[in-house]
Order: sequence, then structure tokens, then C-alpha cells
Amino acid sequence: MAAEPKIGLALGSGGARGFAHVGILKVFQEENIPVHIIAGSSMGALVGALYGAGHNMEMLYKLSSAFQRKFFLDWIVPKMGFIAGRKIKEFIRLFTHGKRIEDLNVQLAIVATDIQAAEKVIFTEGPIAEAVRASIAIPGILVPEKVNGRLLVDGGVIDRVPVSVAKEMGADIVIGVDVTSVKKNAEITTIFDVIMQSIDILQLEVIESRTMASDVMIRPSIDSYNSRAYTHIPDIIAAGEQAAREQVDLIKQLILAWKEEQL
Repeated sequence: MAAEPKIGLALGSGGARGFAHVGILKVFQEENIPVHIIAGSSMGALVGALYGAGHNMEMLYKLSSAFQRKFFLDWIVPKMGFIAGRKIKEFIRLFTHGKRIEDLNVQLAIVATDIQAAEKVIFTEGPIAEAVRASIAIPGILVPEKVNGRLLVDGGVIDRVPVSVAKEMGADIVIGVDVTSVKKNAEITTIFDVIMQSIDILQLEVIESRTMASDVMIRPSIDSYNSRAYTHIPDIIAAGEQAAREQVDLIKQLILAWKEEQL
């Protein structure tokens, strides 16, 4: 039997737009494109963890579509963030069944940022809820997560689409998914808007190097959706499906070419 390539997905950060990852995973499943490795930042880490925990696509769709920001807001007097993050951490723990990263159905790496050391932190073992909670801690909004003495914030700050992490994990073919973009002339009315728009702008040039490093970069058409509003999730998922379908032929060609090289 011919050897099969290890396929790695680098699922990027992007707030509510990150639910496009669910649509991409669904298309891969339908097209029998295996996923062996997932490296995720922020929402990419959350979706990757839910997928790795064994939820079928129907359950993933239900969980995603039912996700509403108001259910996970636990406001506090601001010091290092407006939201404590205990509710969302409990949600993650509940729907990943309290598992550890090393117990999942796929090889998963969760990316966070050490805000004091200015370093990338990659979790490949340990409690899922703790690692994902760190990876989604948008600076200034969610309180940083302290893990092993390190103060951690959103993985998207240091590695928006963690292509290099997927490669380091042993992926032969790396497919990146970029779900963020700068919405020009966006309505900026709250501190949330200011922070999220600023992060998107800061990442503009960085993503080009990720594109060159990946074998395929999928970019769903989700510019019209607000990364801070969880109100059009089914449409965002559908956009992920469409973007994945547009790349299926190329991905299958890459798989075939890899197999031929092994002969």
C-alpha cells in the first residue's frame, strides 16, 4: 500500500469569523481528505479542540450555531481585561469532556503568546480548557491566562495562522486557513472595536509570509461579517464550505503528487 501524507491544518484566529473553520472541516470529511494534524490560534484552537474531542460534524454545527457571546461574558472591574473568562473556560472544558490535548483524535497544537517574554507558547499536552482559554485571550478584553507562571494571551498576536507549527509537528502537506481581514471604513464605537481592528491591521503584512510557507492557503469570503458579532454563524460556516470546495482539486493533486514522489 502506498504511503499516505500527513495533512496538517493551520487554523487561524479571527473571532466570530473563525467558525468558517467548521465548514472547511466538513468539506474535508465529505471529500475524504484526512486531517492528521491541527495547529490552531485563538478561534482556530477552539474549533480544533472541539473537532479533536470527537464531535461529529452535526454536533459541531449545532455548537457553533448556538454560540452567543452573551452566554460567555463575565464582566469584571477592568485591570488586565474586561472579561474574566471563567464561563468560556468552563464551556471549553464541558464540550471537550475534560480531556487533555494528548488524548484527542488528532494531533493538536494550541498556540498562545507569552506577553511578558514576547514568545510563542505551543501546547501539545495538558488540559485543553486551560490551553484554549489562553489562546483566545484577546489582549485588553479577556484577562490573560496564567499557566506555569507565564502570562498568556491570544495566539493570534504572535502567529495568526500557525503554518510553521503544523510543519514542525510533522505535516507533509500544510493547509492554512486565514479568516481575518481588515474591514475598511468599519464602524468603530467601542473599545472592543478599537482593539480588534488594531490587531487585524498589525497582522496585515505578517500573513503574506504564512501564505508563502503553506502548500495551500484557504481564505473564506467573510469580509462583510463582523469578527466581534456572533449573529451570522451559519453564513460564516457556509462561506468556509465554499472556500474549501474551491481548493479540493488542488489539495487532491498535492496528495497524489506526494504519493508519486514516494514511489
